Amino acid sequence: MREEQKAVFTKVILVGVDTGEEQDFEHSMEELASLAEAAYKKVTGIIIQRMETVNKSLYIGTGKVLEVKEYAKQCDAEEVIFDNTLSPSQVRNLDKELELPILDRTNLILDIFAIRAKTKEAKLQVETARLQYMLPRLVGMRENLSRQGGTGGSMSNKGAGETKLELDRRKIEHRISELKKELKQIAQTRETMRKRRGQSRIPQVALVGYTNAGKSTIMNRLVELYGGDREKTVLEKDMLFATLDTSVRCIDTGDNKPFFLVDTVGFIHKLPHGLVKAFYSTLEEVQYADLIVHVVDFSDRYHRQQAEVTDETLRELKAADIPKIVVYNKSDRCENQELPKRRNDSLYMSAKTGCGLNELLEMIQEKVYADFVDRSFLIPYDRGSVGAYFMENSEVLEQEYKEDGLYIRVKCHLQDAEKYKKYEI
Repeated sequence: MREEQKAVFTKVILVGVDTGEEQDFEHSMEELASLAEAAYKKVTGIIIQRMETVNKSLYIGTGKVLEVKEYAKQCDAEEVIFDNTLSPSQVRNLDKELELPILDRTNLILDIFAIRAKTKEAKLQVETARLQYMLPRLVGMRENLSRQGGTGGSMSNKGAGETKLELDRRKIEHRISELKKELKQIAQTRETMRKRRGQSRIPQVALVGYTNAGKSTIMNRLVELYGGDREKTVLEKDMLFATLDTSVRCIDTGDNKPFFLVDTVGFIHKLPHGLVKAFYSTLEEVQYADLIVHVVDFSDRYHRQQAEVTDETLRELKAADIPKIVVYNKSDRCENQELPKRRNDSLYMSAKTGCGLNELLEMIQEKVYADFVDRSFLIPYDRGSVGAYFMENSEVLEQEYKEDGLYIRVKCHLQDAEKYKKYEI
């Protein structure tokens, strides 16, 4: 049975405040609805308030709070989701006024990540981010918890609620410390694997982009064509954050120009900083890439803004200066598009139909093998290992067995050409 069929959808109301500061407020609300759907929630209504600044205590105005409460009753809403990060006091006050569970955008994304996390590393990263989100929100709950403690005649100045708050804080801090230790061990293993890949001198290519742009689809099509094992494909689904785990696959076309292809977690507008921090060891794979393939959903009318979010995240990861190809995926959904179409370092294609995959492969190899040179060598027969090395690590253009040795013309790495320069002719 499919995961969606097993899920019970929770009825929710979305609430947003348009202060005029956000350039694409309408898009932000549309995206919030998509996020709610990805967390198996059914949107029963959307309420928007336009005001110059948000209400410090309730986020929305007091009159709007009553409107939300009444509307929630009418449509049997079970939760209210706000399109921004709420302060602890705002959550507490809204919870009291609306008498319904309150979620903000950050909490919603954390819920989605918790649902999608499959590997041990992803689960640890999500738990870390969730606890880091919770920790400051314990502050401000003191008054509410203290009411749980004893009678007014208690001799203690510290109520049971306040004591419980301190215990909760210590437990969370301790758990975060444990999680970070486990994640550090996993990161060390990842570093070891990364070093091994580096020693092989096989280039690394990172797929990055906005969530649901089609990164996993591109990886799967290339794996199916050149990966050698269909079981190595990754989950692909038309849904926000369908995959969280970083996957690495070797793409080998058989011309001695293989490369490692890395599929990374998707980015999104207002991606919680805690998540970026928790997933840093995973995301830093991008830093070590020889080439970045920035995948853009060209069919989305907000694709320019989404591309800017990805570029900003790459700057945060200190990966903005790595050579880049921009792939405008899903171009088949747009009218008057002759596919595939290449413009310098950009490619318009469709991973779903396979149109443009060969062109993408050529662009990747052009970039990552740009420092390969065309050289001819005459290798003595008693140095057969050198000839074998070139056969395995270069593109052989010509070869001929001559009287005084093996003549071979290859496209090889510049370092190899320098290393075996004495055999060059």
